[in-house]
Amino acid sequence: MNDLRLPIGDWAEDAVDVLTEIFQPLFDVLRTIFLGLYDGVDSVLSAPPFWAIIIVAAVLAFFVKGWRLAVGSVLGLLVIQLVGQWANAMDSLALVLVASLIAVILSVPLGILAARSQTASTIIKPILDFMQTMPAFVYLIPALILFRVGVVPGIVATIIFAMAPGVRLTELGIRGVDSEVVEAGQAFGASPGRILRQIQLPLALPTIMAGINQVIMLALSMVVIAGMVGAGGLGGDVVASLNRIDIGLGFEAGLSVVILAIFLDRVTASFGARGARRSAKRTSVDEKPAAPDDARTEADGVVSGGPRRAPTVGG
Repeated sequence: MNDLRLPIGDWAEDAVDVLTEIFQPLFDVLRTIFLGLYDGVDSVLSAPPFWAIIIVAAVLAFFVKGWRLAVGSVLGLLVIQLVGQWANAMDSLALVLVASLIAVILSVPLGILAARSQTASTIIKPILDFMQTMPAFVYLIPALILFRVGVVPGIVATIIFAMAPGVRLTELGIRGVDSEVVEAGQAFGASPGRILRQIQLPLALPTIMAGINQVIMLALSMVVIAGMVGAGGLGGDVVASLNRIDIGLGFEAGLSVVILAIFLDRVTASFGARGARRSAKRTSVDEKPAAPDDARTEADGVVSGGPRRAPTVGG
């Protein structure tokens, strides 16, 4: 009985070998694209002086939330500069932004597909469960083999780890739209695509933004793990502090990660709150929230003497 063993690990290794042999040119192209995106974003964040980035962050925080978040953002980012972690923080922020952007681009359409097709939802859900529960370190092994040491394996592992809540909350938001509102659009002859664009997505926007917020937070939590495969940044300093047992370096890098996390969380959460207020305002103004233009035109025709309902029989 002890000799009975299911060689799942061997199958996984063989699968990676096959992918390497057949699709290595594709992985090289993806590596070039991801690395180009990272270098571009990193240049934008690292080239200006630190005070310019702080001013931009403060203006953004004031726009989405108010002066309290703006002041807190300035103080937090100044702490990162004063502990000598600014360059590393910008490297890590570039990784998070690139990975989050790609994860959102992938997760939102998958969430829409899962919301519109029960079959797709049934297939996607166990895959998401696997992605969320598999230890993140495991993603690094095939990523290292396919994309080589550097920032790209960290981006790939971060995308896989972070995109699950984006898919789930997009599906949840669209499924949570009031069925009566959708039926109103259908009654006026709106196409499924138009109902999605003008009714479901606007009303589901707060939930979708919550999913994007979670994608960014999970991406930031992968910074340290990405540092283990040569991604550098704050994760690289945390790994170096572990190797050298340097409490001070580890605390400074960890504190910088926390400050970035708080800033990104508050900004993205505020965008979601603004979307919720906008949706509520639209719902309160229109009798049929986000009804297609054709629907409003036909309704106006009814009021102005156009096509009318059949007269009611009886006194």
